[in-house]
Parts: sequence; structure tokens; C-alpha cells
Amino acid sequence: MIFLILQFKSRPHVEEAEAILRNCVHCGFCTATCPTYQLLGDELDGPRGRIYLIKQLLEGKDVSEKTQLHPDRCLSCRSCETTCPSGVKYGRLADIGKEILEHNVRRSLADTGQRRCIRKVLPYPARFRFATNVVRSAKFLLSRKLAAKIPHLVKHGETVAQVSTRKMLALDG
Repeated sequence: MIFLILQFKSRPHVEEAEAILRNCVHCGFCTATCPTYQLLGDELDGPRGRIYLIKQLLEGKDVSEKTQLHPDRCLSCRSCETTCPSGVKYGRLADIGKEILEHNVRRSLADTGQRRCIRKVLPYPARFRFATNVVRSAKFLLSRKLAAKIPHLVKHGETVAQVSTRKMLALDG
């Protein structure tokens, strides 16, 4: 049984979150398909760990920037939902948990600015292209490690493409 504190009882969607939390049996099947868990190997960076953190939040345990870090790392791909035998709607729970965390944990000014910039630039191709060109022209100011992550521009006739030295494996089908 989950004991929600009164502070959250009045918030919208908290009862929905409680129902989702009750469905999870903590079997761990979700970790097999979670990209952040596979990459980082930290239980708190998998759906099961994030569910535990959200449960603690709703029960009134102390939350901090560290508590916020793990839900922030979630890609919201919801691949964990496909392997869950209990049908836990993790994506919905993560959305509710992130919303509550936003109201309870203050972000640093740099983090707030970075998040705002991402929301205002990434979804818009023209803005993203402009930002990439600005960064590319100031590449000499960056560290080698960061500068290496910026793709080069290559012309093929009238077409200009960004070329990266990274490798990717793509499977057919």
C-alpha cells in the first residue's frame, strides 16, 4: 500500500500515479529494454529504479537534484512498457513524476537556461541549423573533446551535408 502525503493528494493525476505504482511487481523485465539502464547500468536509471524514486516522492521522502537526475535521463521511449507483464504505464507515471519534481526541486540557472534553449531550438530545423553554424564557426573556442562532436560540412555538388565520424549499426527489417 502506498501512503501518499496530503500535499500530493490534491494534485491532479496523483491518484492515477498511485494506481500505476500498485501495478508494478518489480520483476525487472523492463530493464532489459531500457536504453539508459543498458548504457549506464545503474538501477536508478532504469524504469524500476525510477518507479521507486517516484514512489518515495509521493510518500513524502526528501527529494533533491540527485532524485531529479534519474527521471531526467529517461528518454520517454516507453520501450519498457512493451516487456512489462503487468502492463505498467511507465511513460504516464514518469510524466506525472517529472511534473511533481519540477515543482519541488529547483533547478540551477544554467540547467534552466540549457533546458529552455533545447526546447526553443531543437524542434525547429532552421533554428537548429543556425545554432549549429554558429557553434561550428566558434569551434576553435571549444575543448578538443567537445569540438570533435560537431559534424563537418561536406559539399556534394549542390548538396551540403553534415558528416560525422561516428559509426552506427543498422539492421534491416
